[in-house]
Amino acid sequence: MSYETVIGLEVHAQTLTQSKIFCGCSTTFGAPANAQVCPVCLGLPGSLPVLNRRVVDLCIRAGLAIHCTIAPFARFARKNYFYPDLPKGYQISMYELPLAEHGHLEIAVHGSPKRIGILRIHMEEDAGKNLHEGIVGASHVDLNRAGVPLLEIVSDPDMRSPEEAIAYLKALREILIYAEVSDGDMEKGNFRCDANISLRLHGADKFGTRVEIKNLNSFRFIQKALEYEQRRQAALLDDGKPVTQETRLWDVKAGATQSMRSKEEAHDYRYFPDPDLVPLQVDAAWIDGIAATLPEMPDAKRARFVQQYALSMYDTTVLTGTRAVADFFEQTTARYPHPKTVSNWIMGELLREMNRDGEGADTIRIHPDQMAALLQRIDDGTLNAAGAKTAFAQMYQTGDSAETVIRALNLTQLNDANALGAMIDAALADYPKELARYRAGEVKLFGFLVGQVMKRSAGSANPAKINALLKERLEG
Repeated sequence: MSYETVIGLEVHAQTLTQSKIFCGCSTTFGAPANAQVCPVCLGLPGSLPVLNRRVVDLCIRAGLAIHCTIAPFARFARKNYFYPDLPKGYQISMYELPLAEHGHLEIAVHGSPKRIGILRIHMEEDAGKNLHEGIVGASHVDLNRAGVPLLEIVSDPDMRSPEEAIAYLKALREILIYAEVSDGDMEKGNFRCDANISLRLHGADKFGTRVEIKNLNSFRFIQKALEYEQRRQAALLDDGKPVTQETRLWDVKAGATQSMRSKEEAHDYRYFPDPDLVPLQVDAAWIDGIAATLPEMPDAKRARFVQQYALSMYDTTVLTGTRAVADFFEQTTARYPHPKTVSNWIMGELLREMNRDGEGADTIRIHPDQMAALLQRIDDGTLNAAGAKTAFAQMYQTGDSAETVIRALNLTQLNDANALGAMIDAALADYPKELARYRAGEVKLFGFLVGQVMKRSAGSANPAKINALLKERLEG
């Protein structure tokens, strides 16, 4: 039978704050277990939470970046459940009065644009982490993450394929990073999602029974889990069996989802307003102040790059993948006004160096002034392409200027006509058979002869001058 897939996603994004949401404990990743805890995040009797204003700022910032309405009145609630990593026996979250609602973002899959609705964004605290690996006969609990601030971003059930879900997640992550709300580090669990998926017959109005897949933090695993769940649910429906509403986990080794527990509903958590936290009131001045600091968002930047710099959509997509690279491109182009050349060097040499060193996208160890100066040395004949690439690699590693590296590595391009002429004569003398074949009509051997001259110059010769001089010799 033919089914339509319905997917909604709940993303948990850790905010860029130095301290937790309701106490002053650090959010730094990688500390020894239970080293970043206090009576508040341990849930000790008598301890009281104090809201971190920076988290509220970032929630508003995220809401504005994805076109949400910011509520003037929001309230924290207690989400009650019992689990070893939740020391208080409840999680401070939001329920009936979230801070941001009814937004959207745009995606494109196979060239087809689509708008995905955002139902709500609210703030909450993270739970701790249960440790099992390498522990025999017991489980340990690390509460460093307890109280770490999260934004839960809930989409509408608007996605109809795993590909659309991945496109949505990539777009959302990119926006949060651009807006400096979250670093989006999936390996550290700073951007993860729960996926809700159901199937229904094509043309049906009513949704099918949904299944939740918990704690996915890899685009690859998210896609595989959703594809597997599509197949599993379709097989059940084809056999006339019901799909059970439940929570499942993705088993990487098995390549399958596994049942975890029956799916809870809101009433199972017994939500009620948190009596220790006063309601949150957000006025227009607060919202306007944050809106004024928002950077240009990725889609708007891409459209502007195509228009302003006459770049292809491919180039533009690569350049705007991160704010740091996009800013580097614009700053370099302001100093060296040849956008396509700058784009080629960034996509080739700069990104290669960054990937080789495994650096984050916000770490560029070369200044736009240095990049522009290097490109100018190509234009004025000081460097050929090969020498410029060698110089760039050295500049990136050392931070030295183009002039310093060119002198240190003796990269100055050889332009002297007499010296180049002597090299050409030597190459033609060494390859008389190839010379004869060229003169007999094998014009493709011209490139071979140019290469032999370049070898004699150790790559320092000006290729344009070699071409011109060699052509002169051969036609003379």
